[in-house]
Amino acid sequence: MSEIVKDFTIESYLEYIRNKKLMGSKCKDCGETYVPVRKLCTKCNTANMEWVEMSGKGKVAAFTSITVGTPFFVEKGYGRNKPYCFSVIKLDEGPMVSGQLVGVDESKPETISVDMPVKVKFLETEIKGETRVDLGFEPA
Repeated sequence: MSEIVKDFTIESYLEYIRNKKLMGSKCKDCGETYVPVRKLCTKCNTANMEWVEMSGKGKVAAFTSITVGTPFFVEKGYGRNKPYCFSVIKLDEGPMVSGQLVGVDESKPETISVDMPVKVKFLETEIKGETRVDLGFEPA
């Protein structure tokens, strides 16, 4: 019996995140990897893709401390006196992905640096009795 292959959609990608797996799509022809997933390889223009699990390791490529957040972050307790850090991470496998950076002092962005090694951290939040899982990263 073969494993059911999920479509290369954002919904499938987010389902993997909810199951605490960071997955990407990899072109079987040229090897280019995408996170979040893509149905088509933009490098060689083929649809010959496969799911691959990422190591979750990488380095900070960019970051910012945010003091005026979305309603979701305000509800989590972030605000002017408690900023949160949003980051772009260059994964060891090559693609760049964005997520919240945790385990750092968001109020002192000078203590955070580009090229800082990080690892994936799946962030769980209770919302109206349901657990939401989001992609995050923490210092490695």
